[in-house]
Amino acid sequence: MDTAGVLVLVGVPIGNLGDLSPRAAAELAGADAICCEDSRRTGKLLELSGVTRRGPLLQVNDHTEEGRIGDVLERLRRGERVVVVSDAGMPGVSDPGERLVRAAAADGTAVAVVPGPSAALAALVTSGLPAGRFCFEGFLPRKGSARTGRLRELAGERRTMVFFEAPHRLVRTFTDLAETLGPERPAALARELTKRHEEVRRNTLGALAAEVAAEPPPGECALVVAGAEAPEPADDEAVVAALREARARGLSSRDASTEVAAALGVAKRRAYALAIALDACRSPLSP
Repeated sequence: MDTAGVLVLVGVPIGNLGDLSPRAAAELAGADAICCEDSRRTGKLLELSGVTRRGPLLQVNDHTEEGRIGDVLERLRRGERVVVVSDAGMPGVSDPGERLVRAAAADGTAVAVVPGPSAALAALVTSGLPAGRFCFEGFLPRKGSARTGRLRELAGERRTMVFFEAPHRLVRTFTDLAETLGPERPAALARELTKRHEEVRRNTLGALAAEVAAEPPPGECALVVAGAEAPEPADDEAVVAALREARARGLSSRDASTEVAAALGVAKRRAYALAIALDACRSPLSP
């Protein structure tokens, strides 16, 4: 093993203990220290998986991560191998770990990863929705302008979106998504993934909102929502009308074409060609 310290991110099961990889088990067993959200939960995982640890369990959660950075850096500087795990899945993804990685990298310490289970990816690939391009949104802001603003931003998102949500906020989140993105938007609700009562419901946002309102499902939940459809391409008449309006505001042909191309989703080359043609028609030298 290298004498230099290494911070190792280790993915752990999101439900089924059989998903703990041999490499992950070896890292946990050989770690000089294990940073975890809940020492009782991680201790139980190690016990049930037959992993005997030699290092201490250090509690690192949302409230303690910042305060643990100094201790962890000192361990790494001494050449220790420090493993970071979350309660489930990959640390640093809607879970503690990101700040430790940032601090270790800034300090010049090596950061390694043992890939493992991910609720976000598991939900995405079982949803039946396009997975070639997607974005992970995690938990939406809980209330206020931050929540409404984020939802408005996502209304035009073309990629498939993946969210996490707590069971007691599921009804409100589905309702808000249906109202903002449209009730006919295809979506999926994945819950208890890899566990005994694993379930994936596929329907529209409106239908799923009604289902969870009638009978809120228990368990850990991930939501997958289809991206917005591409807008219909604007015809030349619409592009020229927009160019006229932009030019009337004093924009140059080049600036007007750039603005209109972005607003209408047309090629900048096409908008610029129409802008030049429009200028030629307006020229006093035109026949």
